[in-house]
Amino acid sequence: MPDGSMDMPVAFAPEPSNTRQLRDAFGRFATGVTVVTAASADGPVGIAANSFSSISLDPALVLWAPAKTSRRFPYFEAAEHYAIHVLSAEQAELCQGFAQNAHAFDSIPHTVNEHGVPLIDDCLARFECTKTASYDGGDHLIVVGEVDRAEMRDGDALTFYSGKYGLAAQP
Repeated sequence: MPDGSMDMPVAFAPEPSNTRQLRDAFGRFATGVTVVTAASADGPVGIAANSFSSISLDPALVLWAPAKTSRRFPYFEAAEHYAIHVLSAEQAELCQGFAQNAHAFDSIPHTVNEHGVPLIDDCLARFECTKTASYDGGDHLIVVGEVDRAEMRDGDALTFYSGKYGLAAQP
């Protein structure tokens, strides 16, 4: 803290009665923000996700984890191909659109790759993936994909910390 004061830590054992506390504790980890997209029988779908990580360079593997309780979960559980878009600081509104609506593509310029996966322009990075494995992760599904194609550009990153969007400035 700038003034030298420290809040007292709150210690607890996670249980069903304190999931809000656990969510708040998880929120103390600042993350980048992604939108994951896939093709579906209902048209292009997308979901905001901060559960993204690189795993391996050889082979090129990434993971992300959709919530099983999401109305969009069936689309992403079934998707063999998907794209993970790392959002720039200018894309907070786009992220909010996908947080609220799986079919937010109506007002977003995008293209489609050879697998029918919608691709969003102007992201800091984009990873077009083929699912290689999925694992039970409690109330989430851990999805591992091999990166078939990647793209990147310079810019500031959209971040998420303690329930709020922010930015990480490029050095």
